[in-house]
Amino acid sequence: MSLDDERNSGLYGGSGETRTRLPGGEGGGQDVYGGARRSSRSSSRSLVTVVGVVVLLIAAIAFANRGGEDAGGGGGEGEKAEANPTAPSGEQPVDGKTSGIPSGYSKSEQGAQSAAANYAVALGSADMFKPALRHSIVNTVYTPQAAAERQSSLDKVYSGKEFLTGIGLNPDGSAPKGTTFVSRIIPVGTTLKKLSGNSATVNIWYSSLFGLAGESAKNPVSESWYTNTYELRWVGGDWKVADFKQKDGPVPVGRDQRASTADDMAKAVEEYGGFTYAR
Repeated sequence: MSLDDERNSGLYGGSGETRTRLPGGEGGGQDVYGGARRSSRSSSRSLVTVVGVVVLLIAAIAFANRGGEDAGGGGGEGEKAEANPTAPSGEQPVDGKTSGIPSGYSKSEQGAQSAAANYAVALGSADMFKPALRHSIVNTVYTPQAAAERQSSLDKVYSGKEFLTGIGLNPDGSAPKGTTFVSRIIPVGTTLKKLSGNSATVNIWYSSLFGLAGESAKNPVSESWYTNTYELRWVGGDWKVADFKQKDGPVPVGRDQRASTADDMAKAVEEYGGFTYAR
């Protein structure tokens, strides 16, 4: 399940609030915190903005940045995180699931990274566009306090007629006839930045697929790359999201491959299910 275009402006406003750009019609997107509208971009930039809507939606209701804290957490200046391969750790990744989302993570480095990856997938899925499923996801992924504070904001964002039509969906959030709505996050890797007591900070690098597959779709499925920093809390015997930040990239160089047809893309999305992740 569904939540920033910082290519032409900073991700965070001067007041310390997380700011987000939602894709809209001509003349640029809407700043959900009431900021001034920006001038229109090139068609390629507009398309990339639409592609990144999943993380935009999540960031739209992110908590105010914590003053004086480093989102990267962890080591001192000049230190670099080591890339640990995704290999069996000997620990059971999870012991169950809640609302279809893996849950019951271990209170460990591997457990925190697994939770961040699976929660990102859930928050970036198309289920976030369905009220009942969205509520279930938010209550499962976030801490009780964060869920209570964000639920109404999420409902407002996802039910906005202008926003929905701007990304090519019908006013009720459904995909136009003859099209398939695609919203999926594919984690590439995670790294633990900090683990202390009942809190953890995890970075996750991922690719996002977003758009409509269909011959008449105005916003075809495209790919974008982001890194999220999740602040996790150990609540009720499991890791939960308390806060997060998002930034662009790292973005790899694209290969010269012919784009698939809308029909092939729709079939692939329907045929290939998503993964659950574990460290």
